[in-house]
Amino acid sequence: MSKKSENILLIMWVVSLTATIGSLFFSEVRGYEPCQLCWIQRIFMYPLVLIIGIAFVQKNAKIAVTTAIFSIIGAAISMYHYGLQKVSFLSENAPACERVSCTGEYINIFGFITIPFLALTAFVLITVTSFMLLKASKEEK
Repeated sequence: MSKKSENILLIMWVVSLTATIGSLFFSEVRGYEPCQLCWIQRIFMYPLVLIIGIAFVQKNAKIAVTTAIFSIIGAAISMYHYGLQKVSFLSENAPACERVSCTGEYINIFGFITIPFLALTAFVLITVTSFMLLKASKEEK
C-alpha cells in the first residue's frame, strides 16, 4: 500500500471518529436526545470507525467499497433529514417521529448548520475519500 493510500485511510478514519465523538458529545454531554433519523445515521457512521481503523492497521485499501456503500446510504438519510428541517414542503409533510421530532433543530449555526448537516458533511467526505482510495489502489496495480 502506498503512502497516499495510507493517508487517505487515515483521513477517512479521523472523519468517522470525529463524527462519532461529535454525536456522542451532543447526546451525552449536551443532553440532546437523538431523533429516529439521527439513530439511523449513527448506525451507518459508528461502524465506520472500527472498519476503517482495522483497514488502516491492516493496510487494506479494499475496504473502500464497503465504506463507500455505508457513507452513501448514510448521506442519503442525512440529506433527507436535513431536508425535513430546512425545506418547508418536506417539514410540513414530515412523518411523525417517536419522542423527538425529526424536524427539530438543537443547533442552527449561520442559519444552515444543523446536526444532520454535520453528519451529511462527514458522510460526503468519507464517500469522496473512498473513491479516492479506490482510484489510488487501482493506480498502484
